[in-house]
Amino acid sequence: MSYDSPLRSRRGVLLGAAAAGAGLTLGAAGQAAAHHRGTAPVVVAEQASRRLLVLDPRVDVWDPAADPSAVLWAFSPLGDPRYRDLDPDTSWVYPDEAKARRLGGRTFVLTTASFGFAAAVEYPTGRRYWAGGLGAGDDLLNPHTAEILPDGNVAVACSTGALVRLFAASLGPHATRYTDAELKGAHGLHWDQDRRVLWALGDDELVAYEVTGTRVRPGLRRRFAVPLPVAAPGTTAGGHDLAPVLGRRGRLWVTTNAAVHQYDIARRAFTQDFPGAGEISRRSVKAVGDDPRTGQVLSNVPEAGLEESWWTTTVSLHRPAGNRKLVDGGIYKARWWLPR
Repeated sequence: MSYDSPLRSRRGVLLGAAAAGAGLTLGAAGQAAAHHRGTAPVVVAEQASRRLLVLDPRVDVWDPAADPSAVLWAFSPLGDPRYRDLDPDTSWVYPDEAKARRLGGRTFVLTTASFGFAAAVEYPTGRRYWAGGLGAGDDLLNPHTAEILPDGNVAVACSTGALVRLFAASLGPHATRYTDAELKGAHGLHWDQDRRVLWALGDDELVAYEVTGTRVRPGLRRRFAVPLPVAAPGTTAGGHDLAPVLGRRGRLWVTTNAAVHQYDIARRAFTQDFPGAGEISRRSVKAVGDDPRTGQVLSNVPEAGLEESWWTTTVSLHRPAGNRKLVDGGIYKARWWLPR
């Protein structure tokens, strides 16, 4: 699988939280040339500094203050006039998603923040493909993830708002037209190109939505739903992260409050028969994903003793086992940088 690696891109400069513009690549020219093909970079939603960071996988301890070259790309809308209308000072408080997608020959980073910010940001320029506000300044909707569809529209999962909102983002960077589908505790989204459905993960169920209507006036229709596994009868599963299993077509990664599962779409069954399940599956996994070229799995869980109970400074690696640390970090989600 090919991907746009920040290790090979040289455009731009790092953004600080108060700097204007979108941050881009860093590092010495020699680093950019020495692309390590065995391991993909890591992209994190980093709440302590209110930035998205793409980090060098060859560095065990990421310390941006001491070694800025560990940061290959960064983004924050703070101080950026292209996002001023969304009032990032209040809406970009807890960035909680960062995932890379390809569409029309371009790479985008999909991002959301708990206090109302949602966007598809062009990589590496930071340009605004689309961005919108969902209850800016509060967590009444709480955008938790986003997904871009083949027609250029963007779906956003809102956890406390209990909905999946599909924006007609293909109409332009400031498009506001949308349609809603109810989903209690909406947390995860994944567009399934093979089945032409939008998968969404809620507190209690995994749902497949059919996209109806037109590009300019889209709709969502529930096609299928399956209950999530629970740790004990009568409890809430608490679905959190949803991602494709890139190394095994037809499966989805699904995390709940208690465990990590894979969902076998053809069998309509949750399973833990995947390699490394004993170490990968644990409580409160905020994000999980595999690199199909190496088979290595990345995940992260909250770490005690930090400013917020859901933060971590550690990205866990599995098969083979290892970890990466972000000095003074407050990571909410970490993912492989594998635009697709």
